[in-house]
Amino acid sequence: MLIEKRFIFTAGKYDVRVEHHIVNNSTEVKTVQPFQHLRQNIDNGESSSMFMPIYRGAAFGSSEERYKKYDFSDMQKNNLNVSTQAGWVAMLEHYFVSAWIPDQQANNQLYSRITGGNKGVIGALGPVVDIDPGQSVTLGSTFYAGPKIQDKLAELANGLDLTVDYGFLWFISQFLFWLLTKIQLVVSNWGLAIICITLIVKGAMFPLTKIQYESMAKMRNLKPKIEELQARYKDDRQKMGPAMMELYRKEKVNPMGGCLPMLIQMPIFLALYWVFVESVELRHAPFMLWITDLSAQDPYYVLPVLFGISMFLMQKLTPMQVTDPLQQKLMMWMPVAFSVFFLWFPSGLVLYWFVSNLISLAQMLYIYRGMEKKGLHTRKA
Repeated sequence: MLIEKRFIFTAGKYDVRVEHHIVNNSTEVKTVQPFQHLRQNIDNGESSSMFMPIYRGAAFGSSEERYKKYDFSDMQKNNLNVSTQAGWVAMLEHYFVSAWIPDQQANNQLYSRITGGNKGVIGALGPVVDIDPGQSVTLGSTFYAGPKIQDKLAELANGLDLTVDYGFLWFISQFLFWLLTKIQLVVSNWGLAIICITLIVKGAMFPLTKIQYESMAKMRNLKPKIEELQARYKDDRQKMGPAMMELYRKEKVNPMGGCLPMLIQMPIFLALYWVFVESVELRHAPFMLWITDLSAQDPYYVLPVLFGISMFLMQKLTPMQVTDPLQQKLMMWMPVAFSVFFLWFPSGLVLYWFVSNLISLAQMLYIYRGMEKKGLHTRKA
């Protein structure tokens, strides 16, 4: 039996077509079964970073599940054994992936195992093929090794693009990434694209932002009346609750009105966080001046400091609803705490949040001036 292994490369692509041309020159029927596998050391299955827990390990796709992680601890507990038509297997790093895509028209068996005590293996077995005497067959599969470029991966196999792991908010992240790339095609700078997408997000959320700040200002104006009710019913909690609700109804104030926009914005913040962390397009992408890599932290911590200052200014403008002195001190230190957290965040994400704060400041001034024209007090005493 003669076996010829062929590697077919295409200029500008990271995928390689691998073919085995087999000729049965014997007088007996020969049986072959194609297989492919990937192997990786099982040390450090996840990044140890507290702020950027990047997944490192195996994953697969099948007809039942487009994308599923199967890390090394899963392999140690139970070997993967999935029968599927088409499918794929992969090993993931932060910005890169290696993957085998077997014949997508065949029924394949996906498997895993631990070898050598510290190596995880994930692979795919194709169907058994019988080759009659004097006959030949060509068995092919595709191997990909390169950056996680979503549109290229999506062309190779269903769900392979999900190895760009945006987490449970992937549907928001994918839309934001699509929008970000379209803007970048126009402005030709990923940092400017981030600023533009921030303007779009904040602009789209302005109606909710207006409700939020108006509600917070109205709550501040109700503070004397709320304190009066608290003093009157301090020994009768059952009566205080209905009295407070009646006050809110009479004054047409929703006490939850300030929370809703923030709850809506948090998923967008998290989705953008994973876009900036996971998207290889931002790797080594410069903005301007000292920001030469939007996927890495600010080397001089300028953006985190500017973010802290902008957050402090927002606090000065925001009507304070907290009356407890300890809580007020905690609120005062929040800009410092967030600035410290942001020291290790990707500079692209900090840029987004800093610009977002600047836009929020402008929106707050606009909203409060409108309310003051109506005779409503909005600022701190």
